Amino acid sequence: MENLTIRLETEKDYRAVEELTREAFWNLHKPGADEHYFVHMMRKHPDFIPELAFVLEKDGKIIGNIMYTKAWLESDTGERKEILSFGPLSIAPEYQRQKLSKLLIDYSFEAARKMGYDVNIIFGNPGNYVSRGFVSCKKKNVSFVFDGNFPTALLVAELVPNALDDRKWMYIPSSAADCSEDASAVEAFDAAFPPKEKKWMPGHEEFYIYSHSSIVQ
Repeated sequence: MENLTIRLETEKDYRAVEELTREAFWNLHKPGADEHYFVHMMRKHPDFIPELAFVLEKDGKIIGNIMYTKAWLESDTGERKEILSFGPLSIAPEYQRQKLSKLLIDYSFEAARKMGYDVNIIFGNPGNYVSRGFVSCKKKNVSFVFDGNFPTALLVAELVPNALDDRKWMYIPSSAADCSEDASAVEAFDAAFPPKEKKWMPGHEEFYIYSHSSIVQ
């Protein structure tokens, strides 16, 4: 694809990125979406990393973006390690399935490596990310608690090979996404956008299964 540019997000991009995120996620995981509200609120959160907030443009129009927050790993020996978590990662619906998400991931991973980060962890559909270098959290001994339970949707990407050793690691996400649990705030924010119909889609059940299942050791 020609005439593509990746650059850092600026304040003038905020609304366009929120509109893009809403379009990309509407009815994707559930009826409606709250990811655009998360994007709006994330920028004010102390864990947000503006140096890794990138937009993808085609012919000067924003068609994709990726954003990051800090996260942490704590080992069973007491070591605490600062890592990354990206999301939302958005591509305009008309440009999806053209490897543009991979372009943004690869570009932002390289920038993250230069900042000294070596691990990225997300909670998402494995089918979307295993081809991007992510593996099951079980393979890296990472979970939310040290109980031998490894969530299917918890995915790990080492930005530097062998960044994680054989110890057990507990994943501690940022609290930035907690804002999306306030349904009334999400609805109030969404009311400022053009009306869209909320629909149940078969893919919602697939995401529910992934997000509520685990691999047991």
